Amino acid sequence: MAVLGLQMIFSLIAFTFLYKLSRYYSFGRWILSNRLVRYLHPTNEELKTAAGIPSSGGGGTKARHRRDYRRNNNQEAVKTESFTVPRSVSFTLETAKVEAKDLLPLHYFGEFQWLMDFSLCALIVYIITEIYYSVLSRSELNVSILWCLLVLGFCFRILLMQTSVYFQTEDGGERILCITFSFFFLVAAMGVLIVSEDNLEFGLEKGYKNFSENAMVFMKEQGVGSEGPISLLTFKIILAILCAFIGAFVTFPGLRLGKMHVDALNYSQGQPILQSFLYISFVFPMFILLMWVKPVARDLLCGLHWRTPAKIMSESAFETTRLIVIAVFFLLRFGLMSTYLQSHLNLAYERVEIMRKESGRISNIEIQKMIARVYYYLCFVALQYFTPILLVLFLTFLLKTLGDYSWESILGVEHVMKPTTLLSQLNNTHADPVAQVTTAIANIRGIFTSIWYRGLLSFLNWWIIAAWFTTSVFGTLYYTKSNVG
Repeated sequence: MAVLGLQMIFSLIAFTFLYKLSRYYSFGRWILSNRLVRYLHPTNEELKTAAGIPSSGGGGTKARHRRDYRRNNNQEAVKTESFTVPRSVSFTLETAKVEAKDLLPLHYFGEFQWLMDFSLCALIVYIITEIYYSVLSRSELNVSILWCLLVLGFCFRILLMQTSVYFQTEDGGERILCITFSFFFLVAAMGVLIVSEDNLEFGLEKGYKNFSENAMVFMKEQGVGSEGPISLLTFKIILAILCAFIGAFVTFPGLRLGKMHVDALNYSQGQPILQSFLYISFVFPMFILLMWVKPVARDLLCGLHWRTPAKIMSESAFETTRLIVIAVFFLLRFGLMSTYLQSHLNLAYERVEIMRKESGRISNIEIQKMIARVYYYLCFVALQYFTPILLVLFLTFLLKTLGDYSWESILGVEHVMKPTTLLSQLNNTHADPVAQVTTAIANIRGIFTSIWYRGLLSFLNWWIIAAWFTTSVFGTLYYTKSNVG
């Protein structure tokens, strides 16, 4: 039996696209190009004219190259000449569309481009593989699992890298905030893990029991004497610690989302449709979280409560609906990407307006840096916006594949879970290398069954959404209060 089959062809095509065509076409560049408008910092000559300072030379040639100067030096915004102007100085901030060539010098642009390009390829491979499996019903190893795991690895690496940036700052406020939220989420995770499965239906206890029993059978078959894996309590403690780290990783992405949400609402005044989508996008995670609250979701929709005899959908359809709802959430956030990122770029204008209300003087270099810095960190902010939702999306894909769900269940087609018992050929030896690989895969599948994956991945996915939503609510409340004040 083939272990990889046609899936290897899908993967090779995707790798070829990444290696050969990404230099000509990049999904990451396409997302940010010609959709956003950035503010150009004023030149020294413009600041001198606005402040009434005599110019050092003729302005004919310089005026002709002002826009080129600001485009080419927006990253540093530094010129040798330094002078001071009143903070209340009045000058016009010119704007320009963000073009592909303007993205190259940005901080974290390489990481953003690679994450988006690789995620697109992984998504395409996953879709083709799902079609392949639905048509041919193969039992070979699903290569899309490896692609999803790689995307998750890149997402966690970026979140760790961005969190470490806040720990390296001279001001310890961000570091203290991150540690505080990690302890908060540690306590919250321990509280969630002791909630009964009748209320929060992750299936953790059922999955861990299934894993322990299969592991005991496997070790007995191999002649290994052991009392089995760690206890359920120890497992939950380790899981709570992991949840604390996840909460720390999504703290600043959530706070940033809260800030962008408040600014996006302010800039969308007079656009009720856009504001409606912004509100829906913000509260959508709460709706997803409630889908795992059994008395609120499954009991009502599946007719399991004695007061709701009407059955809206089957239980298998309900489980697939939860996965589809997360995919819709991703599409909604992706569609509002330009609105949120533009609200970040508008910070340059807001900072200038705040500066004009202050007294005293400020140097030309500080003004130019203040405006250029907003655009310089555009990719950093874009990563904070996209990484958590990509993490949730590909965890959902893993949950669907490893949890043995079926997309057809939403159409009313009942799906029967594959057997989870160990195979009888575990101890057999094979001369055929392909058969040996197949047996090794069977060993893993016999221990880590779909019941185990359903419990673990459902909880992790739910927790990431909960932590991200909680920090975004904190950010929204804080920045709303700051704007009112």
